[in-house]
Amino acid sequence: MTPIILLDNLAEFVKAKTADIILQVRVQPGEEGKERAAEVHKMRLPKKEDSTQRIPYILLQIITGKDGKNERNQPESTCQIRIVVATYAEDQSVGSYDVLNVIMRLRTELERNRILAEQFTLQDPLEYLIYPDDYAPYHFGEMMTNWSIPEIKQEVEEIWQ
Repeated sequence: MTPIILLDNLAEFVKAKTADIILQVRVQPGEEGKERAAEVHKMRLPKKEDSTQRIPYILLQIITGKDGKNERNQPESTCQIRIVVATYAEDQSVGSYDVLNVIMRLRTELERNRILAEQFTLQDPLEYLIYPDDYAPYHFGEMMTNWSIPEIKQEVEEIWQ
């Protein structure tokens, strides 16, 4: 459950920190231009075709989790979350810039806060990438974040005879 709680809290954090970044939306012929903040989704988009139909969006995906012991032999739990940013713009420089803008906002806010919901700690490294491939008018980038999460404590039941 702990990674799910992290994902839920991160989604709320991302939504709040990017709400004022207004991005272009693809319009059908005859429609007027639309703009809005990016939707935030967890794990997957609702439908396969949403990968381009719902742009702009931010997708949060748990990639890996690990329970083990650190170098001091103390229990340690970690979780890696990928943050995908997708934008739309006919002008390729605008679209790539929009991706960079969202990623830099998230980077700044995550680095500034580092602790989420009083229990999840952002760990280094925090990596980001703006996709160099040409998917115009769609533009993509991603961040890889690493988190320390509370360990699961073993419950010990006493047996009374």
